[in-house]
Amino acid sequence: MNPQTLQLICFYAFGFVTVAAALSVISLKNTVHAVLALVLTFFSAACLWLLLEAEFLALALIVVYVGAVMVLFLFVVMMLDIDQEKMREGFVKFLPVGLIVAVVMLAEMLGLVGVRAMNAHVLGQNPAVAAGMSNTEWLGHALYTTFLLPFEIAALILTVGVVAAVALTLRERRDARYETPSQQVRVDPRNRVRIVKMAAVRPDEPTASQEPQS
Repeated sequence: MNPQTLQLICFYAFGFVTVAAALSVISLKNTVHAVLALVLTFFSAACLWLLLEAEFLALALIVVYVGAVMVLFLFVVMMLDIDQEKMREGFVKFLPVGLIVAVVMLAEMLGLVGVRAMNAHVLGQNPAVAAGMSNTEWLGHALYTTFLLPFEIAALILTVGVVAAVALTLRERRDARYETPSQQVRVDPRNRVRIVKMAAVRPDEPTASQEPQS
């Protein structure tokens, strides 16, 4: 079989699985099953990236999203008691808006694919193939040499975002209870625990309230 024909068959197969799994994410009633379908969607999309010789994006999609983010989503969904009926109450009401957004996004993607196909001769050859390196090797070399400063700026922005997210979660709320370590250290056990001395009583002995009346 021709390698191009085999690659085309694999592309259609992975594309069909990706679309079917994505539809299952929004159609399945069980939340855990929907999360597992999303994992299959990411994995099939990673296979498509491999066919396009974008190994770095494929590995990042599997390691970051399938290996970390989706495991966290699955853990949260299984631990939380989610009311399924309440979540589906507004589905029909917002369905027309969702369809309009989906049609607009599909038109934009098809337009982008058409523009890229028309300008394929302008874009030239894949730079990784022209350099004789793999996609991951070329991307790492470009990030740490030519685009080192933008890469460091992006890392700094992400760090600031993480610090800001932590700072926002540390705001005081009136409906939440907090523990103050300094107050816990200064606690006097004599003010918290009271020791009461009581006489031992056997189970077979009558107590004062159970003694017979004369």
